[in-house]
Amino acid sequence: MLQLNTFKKVILAWVVITTQASFVFSQEKASPIKKLTSTKVSKEAQKEIPESSSMENEGETLKLHSLGIGLGETFLGGDFADNGDDSITFDLFYNYSASHSFDLLLGAHHTEHKLGTRRTILNGATMGIKAKAYQFDSFSPYLLGGLGFYAPKVKREINGVIKESKSHTVFGLHLGVGCELRLNRRITVGVLAVHHDPFDVKQELDPKVEGSYNKLLITTFYSF
Repeated sequence: MLQLNTFKKVILAWVVITTQASFVFSQEKASPIKKLTSTKVSKEAQKEIPESSSMENEGETLKLHSLGIGLGETFLGGDFADNGDDSITFDLFYNYSASHSFDLLLGAHHTEHKLGTRRTILNGATMGIKAKAYQFDSFSPYLLGGLGFYAPKVKREINGVIKESKSHTVFGLHLGVGCELRLNRRITVGVLAVHHDPFDVKQELDPKVEGSYNKLLITTFYSF
């Protein structure tokens, strides 16, 4: 009887020890799994954060108003070239980023070109659409096209006499190609080559004024 009680005590002690060992082992085994799971979730969360930030940054470049200036050279053609010389000029711009593919671009310029006693004066206010061909990171080339109002005037020689033409506002078109690089949310720089072709300006008695001109500009925009 004593031996049976002793055996029962041994069995009971073995069960207790085994249970405690199993509990400790299960805790130690679960801990790495828990750590692994936590690490995996953390990595996935970290992956999602840049993507979210990237999407927010892309959204920040839309619906922006920008004021800009273009500095470069104006190349004259037609009557304008006969009565004026190419020179360094500047344009003023307003840009609105309507979507990822299209921007509204408004421009205004006033330039004066002298050639001896002759002179060409160009005034223009244009509205165009920028169509971005593609966008690689912060760099995007684009095509530009639109219409505008022009008021060119020339001081030219007619029958041996220097005479100034009368200025009339006419319609015209402009086409261009350019590229831009966004440095940050506020500043964008680029290059723009644009061709302006005002319709002919009729005169009462003198020959009509006809011509076109090209601009090659370095552009800088500030967004707000």
